[in-house]
Amino acid sequence: MNKNTLTAFVLMALVVFGFMAYENYARRSQMEEQMVLDSIAQVEALKEAKVKQKELEKKAEEATDTLNPLFEARQGKVSTTVIENELLRVTLTNKGGQLQKVELKDSTYKSREGGNVVLFDGIDQNMRFMLDGKTANIVTDELFFTPTETSKTGVTMHLPVAGGSLDIIYSLKPNSYILDMDVKANGLEGFFPSKTNAMQIEWTEDMKQQEKGYDFETRYSTVTYREMDGDTHELSTTGGDEDEDEFEEKVKWITYKTQFFSQIFIAEDPLSISRMSSEQLEKGSGYLKTYKTSFAADFDTKGVKPSSFHLYLGPNKFSTLKENEKLLASGDDLDLQSLVYMGWPVIKWINRFIFLYAFDFLTSLGLNMGIVLVLLTLIVKFLVYPLMKKSYIASANMRVLRPKMDEISAKYPKKEDAMLKQQEVMKLYNEYGVSPMGGCLPMVIQMPIWIALFNFIPNYIEMRGESFLWADDLSTYDDIINWGFNIWGIGDHLSLFCILWCVSTVFNSMITQRQQQYAMTEEQQQQMSMMKWMTYLMPVIFFFSFNSYSAGLNWYYFISGLVSIIMMWFLRKTTDDAKLLEKLEKRHAERKANAGDKKKTSSIMERLQAMQEKQLEILKQQQEQRNNK
Repeated sequence: MNKNTLTAFVLMALVVFGFMAYENYARRSQMEEQMVLDSIAQVEALKEAKVKQKELEKKAEEATDTLNPLFEARQGKVSTTVIENELLRVTLTNKGGQLQKVELKDSTYKSREGGNVVLFDGIDQNMRFMLDGKTANIVTDELFFTPTETSKTGVTMHLPVAGGSLDIIYSLKPNSYILDMDVKANGLEGFFPSKTNAMQIEWTEDMKQQEKGYDFETRYSTVTYREMDGDTHELSTTGGDEDEDEFEEKVKWITYKTQFFSQIFIAEDPLSISRMSSEQLEKGSGYLKTYKTSFAADFDTKGVKPSSFHLYLGPNKFSTLKENEKLLASGDDLDLQSLVYMGWPVIKWINRFIFLYAFDFLTSLGLNMGIVLVLLTLIVKFLVYPLMKKSYIASANMRVLRPKMDEISAKYPKKEDAMLKQQEVMKLYNEYGVSPMGGCLPMVIQMPIWIALFNFIPNYIEMRGESFLWADDLSTYDDIINWGFNIWGIGDHLSLFCILWCVSTVFNSMITQRQQQYAMTEEQQQQMSMMKWMTYLMPVIFFFSFNSYSAGLNWYYFISGLVSIIMMWFLRKTTDDAKLLEKLEKRHAERKANAGDKKKTSSIMERLQAMQEKQLEILKQQQEQRNNK
């Protein structure tokens, strides 16, 4: 077989085997394609069968549901009804017979966009009543009510049920923020089981952000409730929840609260809470938190007595809350004004009986709120001036005795003589009738005032929307610079009032440190060096904490610090060290003359000196024992 014949056979073999392989591949591909088509057909057939099954189930359900007494109540179109008084405009929806929108008509309160404040709108809020029947359960937000007996200030939401009806009657009290709500059964004795005596209520709401400062408003937004024994509690302002084990006591009212506005659900009869929660929402969403509460209220199935409730829908203003509470028929002491947070008990009474009246008086003069804060600062500083002067004089006494203290330091230069030196210093203080603590106590007494205003100013609603200098709203931060993105620890802006306050605090710290420095020995100055740097560090910490705080609060603290600097300068200029030393020398002579009369010479410094002498004696005895061994 020659070469050409061999080549021909090889080519023929390749063609045959190649053709066979192609045929096999084509057949296999065709089979796989057919299998895919068959699978798709099966899936489609299965889907079609499921759709038909659902249609059959739906038809069967509809056929069965037509026998349900609430079948017709589930059919309908959404419509709204508006009722209003001088202060409120309330929109109600027939779907659920509940509130859909609440708008405050008072021009005093404006939204961030400039219009009226809207507490909630549309799907922001849902309140449903649930009642168990024999053959069907009433869940109001699934049913369509019919508005009847409509007037400008009231409406009845009517729900026909099994030959009777369930009515929700709304009525606005004139010139108030209170909406009365009665839930009443009519001719439904046979619809409910004989044991039914309560209805379940679920109240859910996404709380709108009303103020510019999200972080600051969130801090003062929470769910609050008042127990029958008069104790008021609130959920954590940072979110979280409480479960039913923590709600053993029945409550009188439940409040969904933001910084300056509240929605209070008040019951004529006690409520039993089963669950309450608060979830913080994302910054920039336009909302602060989601509040959810599940609770039970008494319900008379015979309709003899309606379940009566009241809704306060308005501002967190102390006088307004107090006045609206008087309009309630129950006459109970609900203490609604406690929603205006004023601090812990002692601080609360300072705010409630001093600063509240002071602010109300000054604002009644028609002054700008920034000027009101200046006047308040001057009044407070005038009242605490005697304490400040006493503190300064105590420090000045130490200053003029500094040469004598330096002599004692020179007398005991060794570290092992520290106790002897301290004893000599205490003796010196006692002989001249001065106390190193004399300057601290007056300053400590002023702290409650500082803390009281820290709690009061951010919650004083009259500050809201009040402009002053470059700040367009003293209730929130004054962002002279806003870079539009968040920086950890600072936020997205710089507050000029906060910066000014921190600078004034630095100057105050410098003046205080200088005053103390003159009154201390070198050794004492070294011991206090860490404290010195801490006083300079505090304003920096204040900046990071207060940059997002109320501009009014920072303005008050700045003016207060500025006035303190002026007062310290005045005291320094009017204090004659020579006359002060002469006075101390005279006291020293008198105390020496009365050294035998213990009643006249008894003082805190003497007791401290006696304690130190006793301690020194013990140390000497221990030292002698060690030497003997």
